[in-house]
Order: sequence, then C-alpha cells, then structure tokens
Amino acid sequence: MNKNINLGIYNQGVIALSGKIGVLLGGRSAEREVSLRTGAAIYNALLNKGYDVVKIDVAGDFIEQLKSENISLAFLALHGPYGEDGTIQGLLEMLGIPYTGSGVLSSALCMNKIATKKMLVYEGLPTPDFMVIDINTMKVQGPEATVREILRQIQLPFMVKAPTQGSTIGVYFVREVKDIIPSLNEAFLYGREALVEKMIDGVEVTASVLGNFNPMALPLIEIVSATGVYDYQAKYTVGLSDHIIPPRLPEEDQEIIKGLAVRTFVALGCRGLARVDFILSGDGKPYILEVNTIPGMTETSLFPDAAKAAGIAFDDLAEKLIKLALEQ
Repeated sequence: MNKNINLGIYNQGVIALSGKIGVLLGGRSAEREVSLRTGAAIYNALLNKGYDVVKIDVAGDFIEQLKSENISLAFLALHGPYGEDGTIQGLLEMLGIPYTGSGVLSSALCMNKIATKKMLVYEGLPTPDFMVIDINTMKVQGPEATVREILRQIQLPFMVKAPTQGSTIGVYFVREVKDIIPSLNEAFLYGREALVEKMIDGVEVTASVLGNFNPMALPLIEIVSATGVYDYQAKYTVGLSDHIIPPRLPEEDQEIIKGLAVRTFVALGCRGLARVDFILSGDGKPYILEVNTIPGMTETSLFPDAAKAAGIAFDDLAEKLIKLALEQ
C-alpha cells in the first residue's frame, strides 16, 4: 500500500504534504547514464518504503508530467548541468514544489569549481593553488604566452578542469608542457573558462555530510583506484576502485577532515546532503577539491557506502532525504 507524504513534526518542523514523489532523473548532461542509475536506485528504495513514486526523465516534457502526475515533492537524482547547477531547483521553486538537496544559490556555487574554490579561499578553507584561464584571453595573448603565465603561477604537474562538469568529465592530468594547450582546448569544449589546479600527490578521502541545521559528517572513505586514477571509468565500473572504511589515517586526522567538511557544507549553504572530496598530502595536510550536492547513488557510489558505515540502510537514507527536504 502506498504511503502518502505526511511526516508530521521533524526537528525544526516540516511542511505537511500528501501526494506523489517524482524522482527526477536522466536529463541532458554528460552524466545522464549515471543519473539514470541513481534515479532507479532511489525509485526502488522509495517503493520499498511504500511511497507513491514515479520516475520523471528531465530530458523530455517533464513540466507537464510534474503537473499531470500531481507531484508534491521532487527527489532530485540528476547530475551535472541542468540538474545539479541550480537550474532545476529554480524551476521547482517557481512551481512551488519542494525538492531534495541544496537550493538554487548553493547548487550553482558548488557546481562551478571556480566559484567553489573562490568561496573556499574567502572562508579560509584549504584548497590547492589554482588559476583561471579564459578562452578569449588565450586567443588574444596566444598559446605560448598562456603557457608561460601558467607555468609562472602553477608548477607542473597540475590538473586542467572544465569547471561545470562532474564525475571527472572534462578533467585532464597535465605532467608535460606539450600537454597544456591540448588539455585547455579539451576543457573549453565544455565552456569558456578552464580551471588550472595544482596537483597534490596523496591519499584521496571523501566526506559525506548529511543534515540541514545541524549537519553531520558520516564515516570517511579512502578511495583507491585500480588504475591509479579515480576517473569516470574507475568510479562507475565495479571492481576498479576500493572504498576503504575507515580510511587508513589517524583518528585525529579523520576528525579534522570531518570538521572541514561540515564547515564547507555550511559555508556554501548546502542542505540535505553533499559530498566533500579531499586530497591528503604527503605531509598530512588536507586540501578540499570539490563539493558534490547531488552525489551518486549507484551500486559503486560513495555516499551510500558512508551511510551504510554509519548504520543507515539505503532505503532509510532515501526516506531521510525526503524528511530533510521538508524540514523548515
């Protein structure tokens, strides 16, 4: 029997709703396939919990479907542009439909790696050194001058990143001078700016944060890739990466990282959930790499593993995110 959304009082209080949940998935970004997998997992979890739920592919005429299905809450299972960047959040605000996760501004900030890093610097939170390259500036000053300026500010090796993509799409590892311009040109395929970021060798750790008014960091996860690089293939292919819980770090270091993750979550105005990715340098200093406001929920994803380590089953996690979406 389907269960209506009527959750009563929850911490700070919730909006009392009765109706259908729409799992918004798919979309038009380069992360569509991952989103379909995330959405399917969420859909099944909510069915298991007895909710009245429907899948809605945002690639189609989804606004009419939202209306025709009489959706009372949108569970966002979208990744990348048009789903994680504040656009769908703004539309749902205009339609008066509550939704899971962060709001318009926070989603837009966290989706843009350049904006995120500028906010981190302003808040005094550690992040690798970086610079921004604009395609028009490079055209005016020329490739050689651009390379000289990059090498003056950021020594090799470094990363070149398309700032508004996720799942390591548009991310390039640059270890030789000859690879700088080709990597920039690849990043420019996704937009007019590229992020150049100092590469830090060390241990990759991710911190999943859950909550609204009193967010908490779930158990940390150390990431080890079978290929040596935690790229798209390693993330979404079973067996190509290991999630080590707890990470092989001193307890004191783990607490520091958790504290930084919660500070980042609050500083960027996140709600519901987010995943903060870190690299721990050889001398033990943690650096924040990026923030994901709609982390993956597939069978190989990090956030569900962290929740499981905290004693939260996947179906319960999905229901918890509904409650957080309605919390005021």
